[in-house]
Amino acid sequence: MTKEVVTRITIISFIVGLMIAVQYNTVKNPEDARDTRDIWAIRQELSVEKENHSELLTEIATYNEIIEQYEDDDAENQAILLKNTVEDLKQQVGLSSVNGPGLTLNIEPAAELLQFGYEIEPISPDLLIRLVNEIYRYDGQYIEIDGQRLTHKTSIRDINGVTTVNTVPINDADVSIKIITDTFEKAEKLYGYLYASTFRDDFYLDNLNLTINEAEKNIAIQEYDGQLANDYLVENSEGE
Repeated sequence: MTKEVVTRITIISFIVGLMIAVQYNTVKNPEDARDTRDIWAIRQELSVEKENHSELLTEIATYNEIIEQYEDDDAENQAILLKNTVEDLKQQVGLSSVNGPGLTLNIEPAAELLQFGYEIEPISPDLLIRLVNEIYRYDGQYIEIDGQRLTHKTSIRDINGVTTVNTVPINDADVSIKIITDTFEKAEKLYGYLYASTFRDDFYLDNLNLTINEAEKNIAIQEYDGQLANDYLVENSEGE
């Protein structure tokens, strides 16, 4: 292979490895809590983690096949394969829109509480982070919150009393969350988990209703509306 092809394969392999890492560590919860679960809850979580591990190994095998194709194909096919890989990575990091099976969540004020004069506070960043972490944990692949695409650079935090996503304030009382999964079956599984979880009760304690809509076969999520900083790769202006 030429030096240029080797360089391309090295760069793509690096990006793939980076994306696999951030896929499972997109949003971190800074607080550690004492584990008080019983043995069955721990076994259930272990089962989920083993399933995630299996999926990760499958994904690594897929990328290894792509690398082998780069090594075996001629220059013309390598160019096509490289273009397809770049488009796929752009979707993963949020630089292009994506469609696929998934579900939507809606957060709005609890009408019955409003009638009795309860004050509606902004959505808690900590609660939103917990929800996002669980979505990723149960096979959510792409997420959009109030029009903001989540990427590996996304931050969800309080800025001057306002909850922000990507430093953009989100609506205090009417927020839509879109989620895309790999398959419709995984979307149904995620729906079942969220519906059976305590998140609806947690939001209701903040005077908010969390509506978990059933899985759909086609959800559209827009690209990230901003510029992603490149911390690792530097463009070679000299060329080869």
